[in-house]
Amino acid sequence: MKKNIIASAFAVAAVLSASSAFAAGGQVDFKGEIIDAGCEVVNTPSAPLDVTLGQVMKTEFTGAGSTAAATDFTLVLKNCPDTVHNAMVKFDGTNVTGDTSVLALTPESGVATGVGIQLADDANTVLPLFTASKAYPLSSTADNKLKFVARYIATSDTVSVGPANSTANFSVTYN
Repeated sequence: MKKNIIASAFAVAAVLSASSAFAAGGQVDFKGEIIDAGCEVVNTPSAPLDVTLGQVMKTEFTGAGSTAAATDFTLVLKNCPDTVHNAMVKFDGTNVTGDTSVLALTPESGVATGVGIQLADDANTVLPLFTASKAYPLSSTADNKLKFVARYIATSDTVSVGPANSTANFSVTYN
């Protein structure tokens, strides 16, 4: 009898505590749609686009926030269906601690320090990681060339020499 009362008390306590866990101070509604087909992405993980930023002298960086010359790169979307009209690109990768607008360098022996890679769209608007780009108009009858730029950016006042490589993945959303 005592075991049943104790078990009942625990069950009631669990139900009451669970209901308080669902108390809400706010709400987020996620909306979207899964479509049948999008454009064919030319630069896949098995066939990545290589963007060569080249060799940059550390003296080009005059302090935190200074940048090297930008390098253009283009993502190509082909065979877009008539049902999609615009594409936005979201780059993902490891960001510099505390700054999602700078892609961290790949850790490797002798890696450069005090520098990362900044991405921007074709209007030179900085594109933070995990954030959709502006909408690029799409054609269903031609290859779509989405233009971006990449550049080194100093993340501290002191930049050291060494390899300065990184990797970003991207996803495409349509509207």
